[in-house]
Amino acid sequence: MKTKKLTEILERVEAWPPHIQDELAEFALELDAGLKDGEYQPTPEELASIDRGLRVAAEGRFASEQQVEAVFAKFHGK
Repeated sequence: MKTKKLTEILERVEAWPPHIQDELAEFALELDAGLKDGEYQPTPEELASIDRGLRVAAEGRFASEQQVEAVFAKFHGK
């Protein structure tokens, strides 16, 4: 069974370039591998990244709007 949201995104994914579809597939496989008893179990590396992100957020260190736009432009091929 697929949710409505998943069905909609899978239809859109079909129009993505193959290498981007492969990236999504790899991410989905990582999520699937992390599922235990129906609950996602983050890896030690993911937990460390989460801790690092929470630490820098608590310090008030955030990316500027320009930095965020630059990252989106990089991944959207602009």
